[in-house]
Parts: sequence; C-alpha cells; structure tokens
Amino acid sequence: MAVMLDKNGLIASALMGILILFSGGWEYLMLLLAFLGISVIATSYEGEEKKQLGIYEYERSWENVLSNGLLPTLLAFAGAFLGPMPFIASVAAITSDKFASELGVLEKKKPIYLLGLKEVPPGTSGAVSPLGTFMSFAGALFIGVAAILIFGISPTSALLVGVVGFLGNVADTIAGVFEEKGIGNKYTSNFICSLTGALLGMYLKF
Repeated sequence: MAVMLDKNGLIASALMGILILFSGGWEYLMLLLAFLGISVIATSYEGEEKKQLGIYEYERSWENVLSNGLLPTLLAFAGAFLGPMPFIASVAAITSDKFASELGVLEKKKPIYLLGLKEVPPGTSGAVSPLGTFMSFAGALFIGVAAILIFGISPTSALLVGVVGFLGNVADTIAGVFEEKGIGNKYTSNFICSLTGALLGMYLKF
C-alpha cells in the first residue's frame, strides 16, 4: 500500500480501514486488504513498460482512495441491513477496473475506443482491448474467490461476483467515454464503477 499512496492517500486509506473494521468486522477489512495487496502487484507489474508508454501511476492520493473506497466503507456500515454481498460486489468492481487499467494496457495492439470504434493510445478512458476485458473479469473473480475464503460464500456466488464486478468495469468504461468528452473525470468513473457493482450485488445471494 505504501508504494502506491502518498501521505494523504495513506491517511485516508487508514481511516477507511479503521471505519470498515469497526463497522463491518475483520472479514470486511480482510477483503479490502486483499484488494489493496493485489492492486500493488498489478500496479507494479511491468512498471518500466508502463513508464515508457507514459501511463504509469506510481503514487495516488486521497482523491483516488475516496473514489474507490467511499462506497465500500458505507456498505460496511450498512452490512447489518444489506448483508455483505453489495460490499463484496463493489470491491470486485473496483478490482476489475484496476486489473483492466493496470494490466489491460499491456496489450500489444492499441485498444478500441467505444465511440467510433477507432484505435486509440493505451490508457485512453472509454477504450477496450481483448487483454483488458479478460483481466477485468479475472480481477473481479479474484475477489469472488477471496470472498469464499473470507466470508464463506458459495462458489456459484463467487462466480456471480466475478460477473457483477466485470459489469461494474463495463459501466466505468462507458463513463470513460463521457470522461474523454470532458464530462466527469477518472474519480467519478471509479465511483460509478463501485456503485454499479454494489447495486447489482444487492441481488446476489450469499
């Protein structure tokens, strides 16, 4: 976590972790730590190649923490009423987005921009690639599998978490189209991603 957050990001992350622990419990915190751990690996992977492409975001601040972590934190508080699935699905969505943005950019071919279906430079919001699509689902499924171990959900539910998390990233990609047009930014897209996962997660069974 320290390798990807600046001072303000670390403070915001620590506060969210404390709130999640005391509102949801250790299971909620462990799943969030699983996201943070795998995010560090995804961010660091092929860092030199990402630097050459000009898309390596090594250090993030509180804005990124808030856009990704605000909703999961609120869902931890609401866990007593909603159950853990919206929280799990929301984390799966932001992990899906993380895998798509950090690993999908390593696709050798240029991604395709949804509006106009033209090739664009790697890292362009609103663009998709075969590798990015695959890694997006893999990231969400990772959280589903982690939720089996941490929360004890069924394998079927874990698979559905993967699907729902992937759909959250789809929503992020669509928001990215508007982002490229000056409507919103990467933080609003991240929040839309987590919100989509949470809303769909409300329909999943434990």
